[in-house]
Amino acid sequence: MNKAALELHTVQSNVTSRIRHLENSLGVVLFHRGSQGVTMTEAGRRLLPFAVKERQLLHDARKAVGDDGVPRGPLTIGALETTAAYRLTDMILQFTALYPQVDLYIKTGTTDTLTAAVINGDFEGAFVSGPVCGSLLEKTHAFTEELVFITALGQGDFDDFLRSKEPKLLVKGPGCCYRHMFERMMASRGCSHARLMEFGTVDAILACASAGLGATLLPRNVVEQSKHRATLRAVRLPEHEAFVDITFVTRAGAHLSSAVIAFRQMLGEGAATLQAAE
Repeated sequence: MNKAALELHTVQSNVTSRIRHLENSLGVVLFHRGSQGVTMTEAGRRLLPFAVKERQLLHDARKAVGDDGVPRGPLTIGALETTAAYRLTDMILQFTALYPQVDLYIKTGTTDTLTAAVINGDFEGAFVSGPVCGSLLEKTHAFTEELVFITALGQGDFDDFLRSKEPKLLVKGPGCCYRHMFERMMASRGCSHARLMEFGTVDAILACASAGLGATLLPRNVVEQSKHRATLRAVRLPEHEAFVDITFVTRAGAHLSSAVIAFRQMLGEGAATLQAAE
């Protein structure tokens, strides 16, 4: 209740009063109140999805009323770290030059966290990796990445890595799409004795790979643009494992601001140009 009051910029007693009024109008109890705090009843849990939808609808209504078709105002886009650092720079420069009234925010995360943020309405769109399932999202293909197996220069290939006594996988935290792919590749080859070493940034992973600490799996362009590229070896993978789609997602059925529509349109033009160049 305290958190709800803070978000609504009011006092707790007002929130409690509104909830009791709602319970009386519905004829059900939505929360159990006890010495240990407040917990939701079964009726409350059934109501929750409708409350979430209503909140999103009101949010969309406010955006629609204030949107006159000119891209302006805040625009929050989510992206994988590799996408933000190695793919979006030119597009961001072009977008901000064309639409100076848009306040663009790029926030990084994993595919799981980015997808959830779009569904919850925290981000207007996000770049995520791999196949995107479900009816809650609208998808636009952005580009295709080639994944490569990365070790220090002079070290062996993937098979040599698998045969090592204690192969070390240099990865980001849980939820990272490239980590999941690397783990699946190892498991499909019967390797169950690998040791995971987690890092906070891609640059830290590449630095440790170049020092011979272990191996990682990342897009080829990340290696090619890395300051560590002279001491890294990028090994090509079988075609069925090498390529992964990066998709731009928005919440299905949501009101899309003029800013995100312009961003998605520019993304489509940029993807076509990139595909032609490749």
